[in-house]
Amino acid sequence: MTRTDTVTGPSGLVIAGRRMELLDRARIYACGITPYDVTHLGHAATFVWVDTLGRVLRMLGVQPQVCRNVTDVDDVLDAAARRAGTPYDEFAAIQQFAFERDMTALNVRAPEHEPRAHRYVAHVIRLAAGLLEAGAAYARDGSVYFRGGDVADRAALTRAEALSLSREYDGRPDEAAKDDPLDVAIWQASEPDHPAWESPWGPGRPGWHAECAAMAMSVFGPAVDVHAGGADLRFPHHAYHAAMSEAFTGVRPYARTWLHSGTVTIDGEKMAKSSGNLVLLDELLASYPAAAIRLLILDRPWGQNWDYQPSALASAADRLERLYQAVGRTASGSPAAPAQIRRLLARELDVPAALDVALDAGGAAARSLAATLALT
Repeated sequence: MTRTDTVTGPSGLVIAGRRMELLDRARIYACGITPYDVTHLGHAATFVWVDTLGRVLRMLGVQPQVCRNVTDVDDVLDAAARRAGTPYDEFAAIQQFAFERDMTALNVRAPEHEPRAHRYVAHVIRLAAGLLEAGAAYARDGSVYFRGGDVADRAALTRAEALSLSREYDGRPDEAAKDDPLDVAIWQASEPDHPAWESPWGPGRPGWHAECAAMAMSVFGPAVDVHAGGADLRFPHHAYHAAMSEAFTGVRPYARTWLHSGTVTIDGEKMAKSSGNLVLLDELLASYPAAAIRLLILDRPWGQNWDYQPSALASAADRLERLYQAVGRTASGSPAAPAQIRRLLARELDVPAALDVALDAGGAAARSLAATLALT
């Protein structure tokens, strides 16, 4: 008997210059937050782009499977919890609730998987043991270190650049127990004022990069289709995550492609609590609709760094109003506009070009774009 199925056409997606052919599902790992403070626009930009990637995939007939982790075992979180006089896990849960409330308000869909690091300690121990057996790690003084001397090459960095970033992200390159300053802890020996778990090497806690590697592999297996996160995490975090995963499984590449969303700055300086230049998401939502904030983020190339100006949000609101007017028009543009929008979104999530087409065509094309980008 011959069976004929409905053919919906190619479902290829181009991200970071790489075309991926997909069948019915796409595995997306998104580096989530460390829940120790309120959500700001820089956080939101990453997760709006991940959400948009998922919505474009659905438009193409592909079901995204998004895993967005919660890094609730972290030195910065521990310090914040101590200042608040609250156990680290209770403090993290409260902050995570606030983050999820902000994401809901911004119309970001909940991920299919949301692993929390404190529940994956045993997985990190198993990862450390596997990397030791593979010769990719060594144990010393109660810690287990990943051999990372060549990881800078993954991010096309010089050794000096990599060491500078390692210090910036508390990679402890000067730790005496290491064979190489670019080695990183998979398992960190117990220290005062930090939570600790038992392991074959003594009490301690997981390392940052190892947490993400263990959570991602537990959810998706040895590889993902897209690994997403802020461009500022490219090194050391993403590079070590991928290197550990590949050394553990032998599967290469770990990610078919990467979505490194652009960094949000103010007056050229990265938005960060340490800089005191945060634009808080809840304050923006009090003054502008979520759709305008989404469009502020999306109406530019996804990998482009950009400087926030309050006037840009007003401009985004005006452009959103023009889209709503186009939605209500009888279509006067090209009948090929919906297909053109589909092609533009499937190629590098080109929202600015797709929006221009929708504004010109109006009608069904504008309605389709507004719905796909969650702007209605």
